[in-house]
Amino acid sequence: MKNKKAIFPGTFDPLTNGHINLIERSIKVFDKVIIIVANNFKKNQLFNLKERMHHIKKATKNYKNIKVIGINDLTTNFARKNNIKILIRGIRNIFDFENEFIMEKTNKYLYPEMESIFMISDINWSYMSSSMIKEIIFYGGNLDYFLPECVIKDIKKKIKRKIVRNLN
Repeated sequence: MKNKKAIFPGTFDPLTNGHINLIERSIKVFDKVIIIVANNFKKNQLFNLKERMHHIKKATKNYKNIKVIGINDLTTNFARKNNIKILIRGIRNIFDFENEFIMEKTNKYLYPEMESIFMISDINWSYMSSSMIKEIIFYGGNLDYFLPECVIKDIKKKIKRKIVRNLN
């Protein structure tokens, strides 16, 4: 399957070590992986688009075959415009499968030439979700195992700014 470009879309809010694991595995299969950072109007986002792109670029700086792009569009529109026909998605559990199944059928309708490749999450990351990470952040738990260092630093800055704002 080498000599192919693939896209790996997500909100990456926050970028987790589970995401990094999928990226590392993807670049072993595809010549170029374009990480698409998107906004999700249904989610209350911790980081803005620019910050999330920065985290991914910093955490993947040693990988040559990665490109990080932010979009405010449908993933299928981006893929079609750029002639990319492979979409990578991670599946942690049966609940993800159900959602991804529905999303794949919708994507197939919107861009029939695109194929979805599902990668099963490594067992170390199969239980992780952004909601769980946000709860750990809220209660001040240790994030070292779950998040890249650059993300943890920015979370600490955000918390510090919020505390200072609340004191004033």
